[in-house]
Amino acid sequence: MSLFASRAASRAASRAASGAAPARRRSRRRSAPAVVLVLSAALIAPGQASAAPVTSPQPAGGAQPGKHAVATGYGGAVATVDLDASRTAIEVLRKGGNAMDAAVAAGATLGVTEPFVAAIGGGGYMTYYDARRRKVYTVDGRETAPRAMREDSFVDPATGKAIPFEEAVTSGLGVGVPGTLAQWDTALRRFGTRDLGTLLQPAIRVAERGFVVDQEFYDQTAVNQARFNDIVPTRELFLPGGAPPAVGSVFRNPDLARTYRELARKGPGWMYGGGLGREVARTVRTPPVDPKATRNVRPGLMEDGDLGAYRSRTPEPTRVSYRGLDVYGMPPSSSGGSTIGEALNILGEFPLDAKDPVAALHHYLEASKLAYADRGRYVGDPDKVDVPLRELLSKGFARERACLIKPDEAAQAPVPPGSPDGDYAPCAPQAGRAGALPYEGPQTTHLVVADKWGNVVAYNVTIEQFGGSGITVPGRGFILNNELTDFTLQPPAPGAAPDPNLPGPGKRPRSSMAPTLVLEDGRPRLAVGTPGGSTIITTVLQILLNRIDLGMDLPAALAAPRATQRNTPQVFAEQEFIDRYGTALAARGHRLELFPGPPRGTIGAATALEFLRPGLVQAVAEPRRRGGGSALVVRPSR
Repeated sequence: MSLFASRAASRAASRAASGAAPARRRSRRRSAPAVVLVLSAALIAPGQASAAPVTSPQPAGGAQPGKHAVATGYGGAVATVDLDASRTAIEVLRKGGNAMDAAVAAGATLGVTEPFVAAIGGGGYMTYYDARRRKVYTVDGRETAPRAMREDSFVDPATGKAIPFEEAVTSGLGVGVPGTLAQWDTALRRFGTRDLGTLLQPAIRVAERGFVVDQEFYDQTAVNQARFNDIVPTRELFLPGGAPPAVGSVFRNPDLARTYRELARKGPGWMYGGGLGREVARTVRTPPVDPKATRNVRPGLMEDGDLGAYRSRTPEPTRVSYRGLDVYGMPPSSSGGSTIGEALNILGEFPLDAKDPVAALHHYLEASKLAYADRGRYVGDPDKVDVPLRELLSKGFARERACLIKPDEAAQAPVPPGSPDGDYAPCAPQAGRAGALPYEGPQTTHLVVADKWGNVVAYNVTIEQFGGSGITVPGRGFILNNELTDFTLQPPAPGAAPDPNLPGPGKRPRSSMAPTLVLEDGRPRLAVGTPGGSTIITTVLQILLNRIDLGMDLPAALAAPRATQRNTPQVFAEQEFIDRYGTALAARGHRLELFPGPPRGTIGAATALEFLRPGLVQAVAEPRRRGGGSALVVRPSR
């Protein structure tokens, strides 16, 4: 039976088993036909059986009490890194809110419990499936550079070189105009059913009552202790008594609770053209550094008008077809959708077999290598540079790139970029110069939500580094981002290839965030994403490979050991991946080394969900990475 015939037979069997009951009518925003989805051969290549679950390769530590990595049931589902955030989303769904309402509420709660990766001082990306319209949308809340920023703003005029990276991070200079609140406002006005003030209430309760400090929160505070100690409001909030809060203690953030309450009354305009925005800009221009500190915390360029000028964007998502499925992602300024899409197009040129995982992983690593070369050369903010997105995602370009992959030999990295010019030969030689992998902060967080109407959200929110810039807005309880360090800090040398990711006024820095939705026949099947900086792309890509090509179920696909190839000489990997596949891949020329982190030996912290059959959803979080995540459903299945 063919793949498509197998899918059709599975859908027919599902309809016969469940009956064809018409969906109840709902309000305009929430109404949707019943989601008719089943776990069928669509996610397993012909002739493959579902693989047994794979043991997670995590370091010691394990999941925190109360967290469950997998939940299956009805009425809606959520997976986040944090139990309080997941509970918030479920509370919203149980009270009749939709997936977008729940995602925003969970994001606000993460601003309390995960303040070093998620805050209203940062930004993010959303992909959203609207069940009534049967269409995928995106909301781009990426931070922007102030209007005074130039290509050489990070260059020290005394040396002609970029300032030390650590000085760019812990500075006002690295702070971009926050986009999170504008993104929430746009998302709720277009797709939500609740107002922001209502959705902030669960987060306010958590901020007031506090939450129990776990090892992950302690570790993230401790790694930042030296720089937090030099910023007065950051020290006062996150280093009570001069040290990180102890594991098992209760951490409260009354300043953030007050900020959220005022935001609930005044709305996002308070940030964009209002008093909160003026406080943010003042803090960026004059960071509140302890006079006794010796750290060079540089002032930033942000003015009040930069916040008033900020707008979130709603660009068309990227879309590629892979093994009969439609994969939607985030378009530039993120490179997530374009790079994953190009790599999938390349992989689609090869018949991958679950019986030969080494060959499949070899092709995954080589496809990633090629796609990253093109990412670095061509992807930036499309409002400021010409991004050849259509050609990067074209089948012709993929075939031209795929012909460079040898079945038994890894190409020496870094490889040069291709030429997405619309003129494709059967097998064109590589041209141009190979480039080094630019630095990108490794930390963000990701969540997924589905509701009972079939709407789905995949959402990355971030302040960039663990702890962002380290600069807390005085009295407001949140840290500002350092997203502008995602720009290339040093302009290219004369005669070098142009860099699409140089700083510029109002420009969005390139990101790798990749909230991804997979549809079959116009209906959602999978949603997946992860933190991890430039490893986000490879983590999402490997999870899709595991699920679609290697036949793993979704929990196994997330737990499986990971490797990341980002056009670097080494393949960085988790220890279990090296133990399991290192010898066989080394025989093909791959040089595997332990991923340096942070945290060392751990790549990503993914969340995902899958529709198993009509109305039945499985939410999946990491079982152990970074302390494990939290998956919940409204009504668990028996």
